[in-house]
Amino acid sequence: MSESSRYQPQATEAGWQRAWKANGLHSTPEVKAGDEAFYALSMFPYPSGNLHMGHVRNYVITDVVARVQRLRGKKVLHPMGWDAFGLPAENAAIERGVDPGAWTDQNIASMREQLDQLGLSIDWDREVATCHADYYRWTQWLFLQFLEAGLAYQKDATVNWDPIDQTVLANEQVDSEGRSWRSGALVEKRKLRQWFLKITDYAQQLLDDLSQLDGWPERVRTMQANWIGRSTGAELHFTVVDAGGQDTEERVTVFTTRPDTLFGASYVVLAPEHPLVPALTTVAHQTEVEAFCDLVSRQSEQDRTAEDKPKRGVPIGSQVRNPANGELIPIWIADYVLAEYGTGAVMGVPAHDQRDFLFARQYELPVKQVIIPEGSDEHAFEGGAWTESGVLIHSAGFDGLTNTAAKTAITKAGEEGGWAKGKVQFRLRDWLISRQRYWGCPIPVIHCESCGVVPVPSEQLPVELPRDIAFSGKGGSPLAQLERWVNVDCPCCGKPARRETDTMDTFMCSSWYFLRYSDAKNSQLPFAKNAVDQWLPVDQYVGGIEHAILHLLYSRFFTKVLRDRGLLGFDEPFQRLLTQGMVQGITYKNPKTGKYIPPSEVADATDPRDPLTGDPLDTFFEKMSKSKYNGVDPAVVVDKYGADTARMFILFKAPPEKDLEWDDADVEGQFRFLQRIWRLAETARERGLSLAHGAGSAEAVAEAMGSAVPLSTAEQELRRAVHTAIQEVTDDLDGDVQFNTAVSELMKLSNAMGTHLADSSDVFACEALRTLLILLAPFAPHLAEELWLKLGGRNGDDTLADTSIHTQRWPESDVSALVRDTVPLVIQIKGKVRGNLEVPADADKATLERLALESDIAAKWLEGKAPSRVIVVPGKLVNLVP
Repeated sequence: MSESSRYQPQATEAGWQRAWKANGLHSTPEVKAGDEAFYALSMFPYPSGNLHMGHVRNYVITDVVARVQRLRGKKVLHPMGWDAFGLPAENAAIERGVDPGAWTDQNIASMREQLDQLGLSIDWDREVATCHADYYRWTQWLFLQFLEAGLAYQKDATVNWDPIDQTVLANEQVDSEGRSWRSGALVEKRKLRQWFLKITDYAQQLLDDLSQLDGWPERVRTMQANWIGRSTGAELHFTVVDAGGQDTEERVTVFTTRPDTLFGASYVVLAPEHPLVPALTTVAHQTEVEAFCDLVSRQSEQDRTAEDKPKRGVPIGSQVRNPANGELIPIWIADYVLAEYGTGAVMGVPAHDQRDFLFARQYELPVKQVIIPEGSDEHAFEGGAWTESGVLIHSAGFDGLTNTAAKTAITKAGEEGGWAKGKVQFRLRDWLISRQRYWGCPIPVIHCESCGVVPVPSEQLPVELPRDIAFSGKGGSPLAQLERWVNVDCPCCGKPARRETDTMDTFMCSSWYFLRYSDAKNSQLPFAKNAVDQWLPVDQYVGGIEHAILHLLYSRFFTKVLRDRGLLGFDEPFQRLLTQGMVQGITYKNPKTGKYIPPSEVADATDPRDPLTGDPLDTFFEKMSKSKYNGVDPAVVVDKYGADTARMFILFKAPPEKDLEWDDADVEGQFRFLQRIWRLAETARERGLSLAHGAGSAEAVAEAMGSAVPLSTAEQELRRAVHTAIQEVTDDLDGDVQFNTAVSELMKLSNAMGTHLADSSDVFACEALRTLLILLAPFAPHLAEELWLKLGGRNGDDTLADTSIHTQRWPESDVSALVRDTVPLVIQIKGKVRGNLEVPADADKATLERLALESDIAAKWLEGKAPSRVIVVPGKLVNLVP
């Protein structure tokens, strides 16, 4: 084969990418009456500047979905953008002395070029970047919608404070020892006035509407339900008593899902940050309480609530009265109670909660059993907490009730007595959106001493970030230090006022970007209602499982709020969700030192050793990471094998939702498969086959089938392979997509073509070629387009937008081609398969038994003896038992 007739993707792929762009092949078409629209979307990336294999997998999956839907005749929206605000750009500004905007734009340009090299069918005309003013203008506009609806408010909240750099730190800037990543200072907790969105107002809707999301993985729906965390219980009021044991006007309110255990409460615990702690701490306990509060202030929420860590606490010296029985019980503070959860106070019932039991045993607090299993006694479970169902004891008039009935009865008695109230509570807390950083969307409000919080008038949006900023990483937000930006006149009264200097959480920007794509050029609104309702909800959303909670939950919240504001007409933003697995690379680690070793430094992969110490290395697959030296640069793979090979490997190696283990040998395997397809096409060209003028189309085949000439055996087998592939690939690309099995079907078809193409007439050979290329097109778009041109599917002078393989129609399976006159029958003798027979497809058991006994296979292995038993499985096998 000559050099020019070899498969050389480097010689063709870039040219097709330019041609597709020049002809607007991936532009989003206008949707007219009767058209079916389809919205395919990948979660947009942070523009780090470098594409990794996780990106490749995400975007190739979505691209195949988009391409298939176009071939099925749908109008497809397949956009891309950039989640471009955030800490990395600000860190780059501090460390490198660069403008974060310029740094981000440079990274965007680099990543866009890398994405184009993959042959993705993205409509770049709808590109958005959240850090550009023409986008965040509308993020600000939407914030004002929340403010107007009473869903945005300010309150004091705790932040991480670096006392040396005098700045607020994000959680990820605090190390495992509670120190600042930059200054090394021990981080403190401080209260700051911050902005929140009332997502809790939508908690029940967010929970209920999970039932609508049957196109989402059950795992993700469960994660969201657990995060929302609906609990049914009661608020109970414990009256604080004075030093003489007399009731005061002060009350401690707790929320509990177990009011049935109220008679067993032996203490009450407040969060160290609870506002009542200073007032209720006695003089004798003040020093100890202050020291404990200071200690807890340096702990993260995760540390405080971790199941595997001991719970710590101290008494504060005051007592409350149990409203059910009048008993006085002590008030404690403890690290495991958080001010932001519930009421910031819990009742301790050691006999019926394992955490409370361990805490009580540690501090020698009373344990009082008030529920026992039916038929048991109160001493049966003294070694731990009884948390299962049972009946009440030591609970006054409620003794003998089941604990389920007691929940209702005790709550009702408390409501009548004024010390209880039934309540539904959610684990979900309001969304804190304030960030004390520069590189984020400015919050569009002005603080006026006379008028209070004043929204920036919509005609004055966007409130743009000033770009000439000096970054040091010290002294708080750079915006707060820029007086010429901060000081403005109040829009209401005209008096001197100050801008809000907090910027928004980047999740604000990513919670609505999918709506903007529907109307990305609109300069009057974030999107027109008719445009967003035409394209949304997103038909297929693809992204990592790490976004299963916050991004998806906030996007759902945004959608519901904007629906209630009359801006859109649907309940949920994403119909189907695919959470693709990670891409893992071979990883070498020295178990003695904990150091990772680059594969290039491992001399013998069969006996891997540390090149410096000679220690044996652990070998395993792990998520690709620079720090583990196990990453594979997509550009290197594309340069060596071409984009289509990279795409095919990513799609074939594993089901999309499973983790994928990178293997160079498997990449080579996909390259060889594409070479085989190239050679098939070259052989067809040498034979003189052409797909011009509709050769091999359904109409041409129907005409040939109408003739009196019967199909040869090769033609029957070829057509059966063609239409089996159509049927199987179509099924694999519907609903829960399975690209790996679809690629496997393409391999089967190419193998069948290699066997039967030469012995088939031109019309059926062309049908096979046409079908293979169209089915291949979503997976290997460059190769399919090149071979389509070479085989005459389009003339070089034709308009690509009209005659590209990517504008053809997805083939339909001819079920008549799947019908077989004969089927293979397995002959089993002495427990082993001895051969196969071709038998009539409609043969009954008696016929199959006769054909098996008369076969040469039976004659050889039975040696003239009659079998003692014959087992017939119609259509599958005959087992002859000697």
